[in-house]
Amino acid sequence: MVFLLLSSSLIAQDVIKTMFYNLLEFPTASPGSRDQILQNILNEYDPDIFMVCELENEAGADQILNISLNDEGIDYKRVPFVLNTSGDSNLQQLIYYRNGMFEVETTEIIRTDVRDINRYQLRINTTDNDVDPLFVDIYVSHLKSSQGSSNEAKRLEMVTEFTNSLSSLDPNSFVIFAGDLNVYDADEPAYVELLDPTNAITLADPIDRPGDWNNNIAFQDIHTQSTRVSAGPFGAGAGGGLDDRFDFILVSENMMTDPKLRYIPDTYKSFGNNGNCFNMDISDANCTGPFGQQLRNNLFSMSDHLPVVMQLETNKQIILNTAEVATEAYFQLDNTIVSETIRLKMSAQVIEPVSIQIFSVLGQEVMYIPAVDETYTTIDVSALPTGIYYLKTNLPSHQPLKFLKTS
Repeated sequence: MVFLLLSSSLIAQDVIKTMFYNLLEFPTASPGSRDQILQNILNEYDPDIFMVCELENEAGADQILNISLNDEGIDYKRVPFVLNTSGDSNLQQLIYYRNGMFEVETTEIIRTDVRDINRYQLRINTTDNDVDPLFVDIYVSHLKSSQGSSNEAKRLEMVTEFTNSLSSLDPNSFVIFAGDLNVYDADEPAYVELLDPTNAITLADPIDRPGDWNNNIAFQDIHTQSTRVSAGPFGAGAGGGLDDRFDFILVSENMMTDPKLRYIPDTYKSFGNNGNCFNMDISDANCTGPFGQQLRNNLFSMSDHLPVVMQLETNKQIILNTAEVATEAYFQLDNTIVSETIRLKMSAQVIEPVSIQIFSVLGQEVMYIPAVDETYTTIDVSALPTGIYYLKTNLPSHQPLKFLKTS
């Protein structure tokens, strides 16, 4: 049993910031330290809901949580990671959410012939939860890639599985459908199906920019792929420069007008795209604008896709409920730069044995200690290679402790 510090506070603003990002074969694709590159990108936007695809494994999911998101505290949680159950792909979707702002109500897998479509229902913590709870149903997808009629047909089959499932929801539900849709124009059957007004719940494209997006300079400000002229530097992803709109956040039509949960006009962006980078590297020095050079360098290194961001607002008062373990109160490292051993101090408030894991910056577990119950514990790390490591316990919401192993 651990003593928890409980607190509750009102959020002064009622805005919810969302982001979707194709992470490109995370965590194995080059370059190294992409969890730290992602940390820098996320710090530029600070999303409340972070939706991702092309996640390879649970270790990668934990890397993002512990290193990319929770670098300054226990700010985020994630939904459970489940390996893809559709087709033969090893890539999966997931969402992360602001700790205390949301509670997970439901998770569901919609199976297709290619990849899962994942549904996550979140309850937004508001002052009137007991009488009028506010839910949002988030679907994250990664449709079949590439041009050609057969691939278009597979994309249509995938989204039809999703649209058919909408009949099980309350018709007034607030729905987000986000993902790498791999569609080339607004006439593609999959995109038409998503916006079909005869569906149980009608979806809307918040920016309402129909057209032939592929290799069309008229849409250069909303293109999301590819961030690289050549895939050569990293050996993964696609090249060709920025000339496709593959990545989307769609919303149920009621979210365009309903004050209970409404899209904020002009907040939908291709994050990092200054609107002047057609068929170029996103990091090109000529692509200047509100999104700075360092951010665009990070986006170039992180993935061949750009994130898509969008903000929502509610006329309800959001409460940020937190129940956090005070990491510094319960655990401390005597030194964070070590060569032979680390010495962990554990508070007397922790009255049950805890297990300890040590992870590399790649999210790989390199050491496990099953039960520690001493005030001071010395751990031999002399065999570990030089580098940065993270020590984590099995306590709920425990923020990892970072240390540097030297030679």
